[in-house]
Amino acid sequence: MTGTILLRVGGLRRRQCYYFKMMNKLFWSLAAMALVAYAAAIDGTWKGNVDTPGGTFETTLVLKADGGQLTGTVQGGPAGEMKVEEGKIDGDKVSFVVNMEFGKLSYAGTVSGDDLKLKVTLADGDVPPMDLNCKRVK
Repeated sequence: MTGTILLRVGGLRRRQCYYFKMMNKLFWSLAAMALVAYAAAIDGTWKGNVDTPGGTFETTLVLKADGGQLTGTVQGGPAGEMKVEEGKIDGDKVSFVVNMEFGKLSYAGTVSGDDLKLKVTLADGDVPPMDLNCKRVK
């Protein structure tokens, strides 16, 4: 009789172990999918205004995330359309660079839902950082 009870307990342990392994796999799969979905939340068109020493310019960003890489374009001001380079996205943190005739503009900030808040800095540091607060275009 005792042997039978031990076999049943052992069987329960095997089932519990299998259940735990399956739940663990499910949890990590869902976590990975959520991370990919969260990183891709920046995809789309964004519009905002940036105050520069040369005036206020409406800026349009078209961005696309692919894993941790960010690509797209920036339009606004006298420079026209510029390509996003060195683009990165890590969770809600975003950064990229745009090359212009007079130097590099670095963009860094965060995305949260339909809000994208960036600091824009000129590579040589002569101009203080500028705020660019964008809203997603729907």
